[in-house]
Amino acid sequence: MRHQRIGLALAVAVAAALAPTAPKAVEVAAGDWKFTLNGNVNADYIHSSCQSNPSGIAGGLACTEIDGQSTASSVSNGLLPAAFVFGVATTQNGLDITGTFGMYPGTSTNDGGDPNHAIGGTTNTGLGTAGLDIRQVYMTFGNKDMGTFTVGRNIGLFQQDAILNDMTLPGVGGPGGAASGLPGNTTLGSIGLGYIYTDWLSQIDYTTPDMGGTKVTFGIFDPLNPIGEPTEPKSAPGFHGKIAFTQGGLYLSASGLYQKQTAIPSAGIAEYSSDAFDVGGKYDIAGFEVMGWYYHAKGVGTTALFLLGADAAGDPRTSDGFLAQLTYTIGPTKFGVNYGESRLHATSEEAFLDPVATAALVEDNKKVTFGVYHKLTPNLTILGEFSKVTSEAQSGAIPENTGNTFNIGAFLSF
Repeated sequence: MRHQRIGLALAVAVAAALAPTAPKAVEVAAGDWKFTLNGNVNADYIHSSCQSNPSGIAGGLACTEIDGQSTASSVSNGLLPAAFVFGVATTQNGLDITGTFGMYPGTSTNDGGDPNHAIGGTTNTGLGTAGLDIRQVYMTFGNKDMGTFTVGRNIGLFQQDAILNDMTLPGVGGPGGAASGLPGNTTLGSIGLGYIYTDWLSQIDYTTPDMGGTKVTFGIFDPLNPIGEPTEPKSAPGFHGKIAFTQGGLYLSASGLYQKQTAIPSAGIAEYSSDAFDVGGKYDIAGFEVMGWYYHAKGVGTTALFLLGADAAGDPRTSDGFLAQLTYTIGPTKFGVNYGESRLHATSEEAFLDPVATAALVEDNKKVTFGVYHKLTPNLTILGEFSKVTSEAQSGAIPENTGNTFNIGAFLSF
């Protein structure tokens, strides 16, 4: 049940600076330095019809009734929180140097100190305030000949392209905590419903110069503990990498990560390796864009990095999934549909160790979203979406849960 609450309340998203591009609102030169400000403000009305008499699927993302209430309404951020991203840039001794600091406030009342996870004692009541999330604090240095180093907290590499190309980025997609009565700063989009959340990680990376349309990035990141498990020190960092190729309307990429984990089951301490990769691409032609990404992981879990990645004995579970999408843009309006699945596979011994818990563990979260996104101006978009989310357990004897969500909203980028 604890994992189910974590999964349902995962309100996480990508920075507005990485959302659909728009001209910078502020750009000021001062001597050799350039100062910039960009970001977004957004909000949606979100209405969800949730599963009545739900099955207790641990890690399921389909919304379910709470205290007999099977519908939920909220006015809150979508997959992206609001954002104010400050940047500085200069060139010194032949090096291009930048610094970035991003602040991400929400609109929902959530003053419990953790604006992305509406879990625990906070309630959506009067006399509250919105949460503030600090996601980006990083610098870069390098040039087109030597490549570029990135140092600090920034978006991860694994599954980065899947979420950045998700059409629900300015919208809502899966409602997450918005259907629970405790909306966080963000909804799910297709997180856990086609890809694992890339997250924001403290990292040191190097990106090669452009080599005929190809760039390679690799580096280390601050190792993460499994969600819901005891915190343990790590003897080595995590590792991740990405290769991307661009030519005309074609974009292809692959990424991966590796990290050692320590589990503490009742039988003692167990160590295992977590590794994952994804591969995919997109192609634009005559107003159409087709996109798809596939991932496979071991010991990484589902929905978020290292959530449900191992069984009670500390043995790693495998997981996989995909997101497929088709959009068509005519004039200022984009129409789109995407479908995604995220699957979690129980270990071979798990059913014998804890058959009751294994039967109720999520096996498959899937979603289909239909969306319309219309630009009233180059910076202002109004949108509407319909999403259906379905969760299935490891045991076919446990009925699936299904939830439907409709949202309308506005997204201002600057």
